Amino acid sequence: MTNDVILDKVSIIERCVRRIEEVYDNDPASLDDFTKLDSITLNIQRACEAAIDLSMHIVAEKKLGLPQKSREAFDLLQDTGVISGSTAARMKAMVGFRNIAVHSYQDIDHDILKKIVNDHIDDFKTFTRQVLHNVG
Repeated sequence: MTNDVILDKVSIIERCVRRIEEVYDNDPASLDDFTKLDSITLNIQRACEAAIDLSMHIVAEKKLGLPQKSREAFDLLQDTGVISGSTAARMKAMVGFRNIAVHSYQDIDHDILKKIVNDHIDDFKTFTRQVLHNVG
């Protein structure tokens, strides 16, 4: 079932993750530079949006249901074994961060952003790997 939409969304996520890693460069001081902060935040947001789009596409293709909220698409993928429970939970948390970034940018907690970049940016890689393995 790996089609162009799936491959395109995976490519977007991978590109965003690479950009985050390049800009952050394992240096927490990067978050004190507003240009780097904007780049990191924007690429997390883009990766989240691509992950949501990818999930919704798979849900529609496999006729898994009609999620009322974007986060529910991750639950449907988990319920059908496309992604693990821990991956679903982490992606839903990323969507929560994305919502803050989109709607309340000035309220972004730098400690949370640092934790995401240091400890959870690989969650996107895990998500795409599981999708490609179980759908592709």
